Amino acid sequence: MTDTADDDNAVPRVTLNSGRNVPQLGYGTFKVAPADAAAAVGAALEAGYRHIDTAQMYGNEAEVGAGIAASGIGRSNLFLTSKLNNGNHRPDDARRSFEESLARLDTDYLDLFLIHWPLPTRYDGDFVGTWKVLEEFAADGRARSIGVSNFQVPHLQRLLTEADTVPAVNQVEVHPLFGNEQVRTFCREHDIAVEAWSPLAQGAVLDEPAVRELAERLGRTAAQVVLRWHLQRGDIVFPKSMSPARMRENFDVFGFELDGDSMAQIAALDRGPEGRVGPDPDVFDRI
Repeated sequence: MTDTADDDNAVPRVTLNSGRNVPQLGYGTFKVAPADAAAAVGAALEAGYRHIDTAQMYGNEAEVGAGIAASGIGRSNLFLTSKLNNGNHRPDDARRSFEESLARLDTDYLDLFLIHWPLPTRYDGDFVGTWKVLEEFAADGRARSIGVSNFQVPHLQRLLTEADTVPAVNQVEVHPLFGNEQVRTFCREHDIAVEAWSPLAQGAVLDEPAVRELAERLGRTAAQVVLRWHLQRGDIVFPKSMSPARMRENFDVFGFELDGDSMAQIAALDRGPEGRVGPDPDVFDRI
């Protein structure tokens, strides 16, 4: 569900099952080089973003933290997410690396901490044990909410059966070329918010004739149209750009709406698994 916007900007918020709420539009730092991350985060915050997504795997947490510190924006006005690296799933490694993330980001807590990949073929398939360590972080308040990333329906079913906490979020690949509807439906049925990574399919969707036609008719960019489609479906999105002008453009998606026919026209681009631009979580096992 979405709530009214805060005083900072017009971004609606999604209420999580933890009782916390998250700006529905954020800035993603995947593949933002450490040397560029502080400036990029600073530019995103200046454009109005208040939700920043990073990960241990990205190697830019310290620089993301530096960009936040330099902005002068109070910590309580930001929603900050990071994710557990694939090599840190064992309980003691998860505890150590979480503390290191807090130190690199120069914060006492994270608004959201995720298991980045389920790795069902690694660690004897015991992502449930890893999840129980994240429950510790939630219990002591150092993670205000906890969730997962790239979890398929069977992975989520195991957590619901074997653990105490329902993930607040599942961050998965979702875009018009790969709607990931089975996962989205399961999450909706169990009050798990969906965060859509690669919401523009790494740019592949922007040249689709249907998207270009809608953009021309509405006087908007193709990216704005696709981001608006995500938002109206209720997913949380964080497009990544290194250009301050493009950041502002991606942020300017609240002054128009897509009608039902336009929403359906974009959804019809779904190619199923063939539309993926990222790895299959059932087999991805890179450490």
